[in-house]
Amino acid sequence: MTAVEAPVEAPPVVRREPRRWQGPAVFAAAALLALVVAPLLLEPFRLGLLAKYLCYAIVALGIGLAWGQGGMLTLGQGVFFGLGGYAMGMYLKLHDAGGDLPDFMVWSGVEKLPALWTPFGNPVFALAMAVAVPVVVALLLGALVFRQRVRGAYFAILTQALAAALVILLVGQQGLTGGTNGLTNFFDFFGQDLAADETQRGLYLTVAVVLGALYLGARQLVRSRFGRLLLAVRDGEDRVRFLGYNPATVKTLTFAVSAGMAGIAGALFVPVVGIISPALLGVVPSLELVVGVAVGGRFALAGAILGAVVMGYARTYFSEELPAAWLYLQGALFVLVMTLAPRGIAGLAAGLVRRRREAGT
Repeated sequence: MTAVEAPVEAPPVVRREPRRWQGPAVFAAAALLALVVAPLLLEPFRLGLLAKYLCYAIVALGIGLAWGQGGMLTLGQGVFFGLGGYAMGMYLKLHDAGGDLPDFMVWSGVEKLPALWTPFGNPVFALAMAVAVPVVVALLLGALVFRQRVRGAYFAILTQALAAALVILLVGQQGLTGGTNGLTNFFDFFGQDLAADETQRGLYLTVAVVLGALYLGARQLVRSRFGRLLLAVRDGEDRVRFLGYNPATVKTLTFAVSAGMAGIAGALFVPVVGIISPALLGVVPSLELVVGVAVGGRFALAGAILGAVVMGYARTYFSEELPAAWLYLQGALFVLVMTLAPRGIAGLAAGLVRRRREAGT
């Protein structure tokens, strides 16, 4: 009789757990690159451009939180960016005027400082309003819209219309807002000469630190119980409502947080770039920010930041090298990324890392 051979057991599959140190290590490397390497290697002009990109990245972070995590496609984030920017610009103009009327009011024939402008002579009030006004506007809009279960394309169109309406309002109030030109010609920033290289370097570092802090806060929010509820609302709003939660409250609070981030970005943008005007906060700039988030990857907060920086750099590079075709090239970059990586650069990178881990098991 032949002996029956025992079946040979396959070796157990060892699955590697994700390395918990990878996320903090990437963040530390990005912080080192932004806070140490970039100021040492970049000339003041390029460092100022990078500071501008990081301001846009703060807005993109808020869009990533609202759209990527909450499913709210907001096409009017320039509204909140502009509200924060004008709050800071009003303080800077009053400070430079030294008690007199700002220059554009003199040119417009205004004889007395408008009552709306008076409190913005206080820097604390101006900084508080740069955040509070966008948050309050977002809370009011969210309470009105989300309770009516307006979502999807209807919400996107509504926010886009809000951006267009704000631009019309700002342009029409020449003596109050500077009209088409907006607020510009700033010279002093809390006692520092805005034209000095050291001041611009300090502003860049401030923007980078604020972006890092907001990213960590948003990341913690997404990982919290509220963040999990936000994801549930994005993936199945009706199911969340049937479970006893109020999706309108969750979406309104998230929308307000993203608006506050945009307001902070606008307040930082004004001293960095030296201008705030309706052209910077209308429909087109808002759409460009959304495109940047889509390119970077809207489902990852870091991807939203990366996309804003990449699209900002692409715009500068193409406009310098090929000024007649940079819009087409920027659009081609968007189409290319969306075709090859529908989840953006961050989704492409995550897929490569996942396949590498699976191959190593």
